Amino acid sequence: MTSVYTPKQRELLRLWQTNKLKRINLLSGSVRSGKTWISLVLWAFWVATMPKEKNYLMTAKSLTTLKRNVLDLLTELVGEKNFTFSIAQKQASLFERKVYLEGANDARAESKIRGMTLQGAYCDELTLYGEDFFTMMLSRLSEPNAKLFATTNPDTPMHWLNKKYIERGHELNMLLMTFLIDDNTFLDPNYVEELKKEYVGVFYDRFIKGEWVLAEGRVYPGFSEIDNVTEDIPESGTYYISIDYGTLNPFSAGLWCVSDGKAVRIKEYYHSGRDTKRQLTDEEYHAALEKLIQYTDSEGVLQEYEIDRVVIDPSAASFIAVIQRHGAYLVLPAKNDVVDGIRAVSVALKQGDIRICNTCTDTIREFGLYRWNDSMHKDMPIKENDHAMDDIRYFVSTVLSERSDDFFVMATQRC
Repeated sequence: MTSVYTPKQRELLRLWQTNKLKRINLLSGSVRSGKTWISLVLWAFWVATMPKEKNYLMTAKSLTTLKRNVLDLLTELVGEKNFTFSIAQKQASLFERKVYLEGANDARAESKIRGMTLQGAYCDELTLYGEDFFTMMLSRLSEPNAKLFATTNPDTPMHWLNKKYIERGHELNMLLMTFLIDDNTFLDPNYVEELKKEYVGVFYDRFIKGEWVLAEGRVYPGFSEIDNVTEDIPESGTYYISIDYGTLNPFSAGLWCVSDGKAVRIKEYYHSGRDTKRQLTDEEYHAALEKLIQYTDSEGVLQEYEIDRVVIDPSAASFIAVIQRHGAYLVLPAKNDVVDGIRAVSVALKQGDIRICNTCTDTIREFGLYRWNDSMHKDMPIKENDHAMDDIRYFVSTVLSERSDDFFVMATQRC
């Protein structure tokens, strides 16, 4: 009979069966390695053997990600008879045990768990939590034989989880298991090889090799003028403008054509008030957008691309107000998570989902100069040569986000 578990997953289950789990049980490693799936199996098995009258907690970065990454999968694993949940009430029932649900990044979450006495807690993607929330949660695990189960992908080695827990694991009552994508024997080998090709640089080291490494050097080491720059402009598609707004700092805008899931940055507008010693008004920037969308057709007639959306950081309130007052474009607020956005752009470049027209010289220049700040204790690029980089990140994260989510939300899954 074929096992439903990989050898690595069976190794973890044997630890539970032989009573060798610890107070803190952390599964770290690469994407698609099967760690989330087996962590939920283990969590369900363990909770089912614990007292019914005790309290339990399940958390993720937000309640939305908790439902998407964890709760829906747990429902599939144990069935609706054994597990029900309400996001609105922030409660669940697992084998008749009361389970509280919280988003770790909710400003009120820490105060809400402060009064709890917990038998067990489950954490999804622990590196996304604040240290204060995690410390408070650990302090509430005060029942006899209380345990915490958590999953995460690696981050910078300076992350609080690595410095204060993983590196001190031998001093703590802690189990650490590293899962790699090659451990997931249920995945098709061709899929695994293709997925490995889609990551470069620090993201390959973390999300494929499962290593806690610094982000250093070029942010996009895989960018190549041979592979990522083109002379060809699509004949048709859906058109977008992405904007990184600046006054003294550069204002960067890109005109994109999306066709068959691929995007080409066909034109750019780039103005630095500091370098030119001329700060433009929002009205002047709007006029620049009107010029950006113009082109000359095959008969020499001046035409305009029909713009579907303008993607811009919501913090650019004054310029958004100007766009809305003119009424020519619909505004789409940009997703602005820096590291998630950089990962999405890295994958899009690697897969050939975005290309840059060779006339976009400021964009090409920034790709070569954009670097990580390796003096920081968290992943953060140096705030230089980053304006076209930011507007590209907004575009990829917001417009091409559905495809990006397939690779970065990595919730679950063993097969």
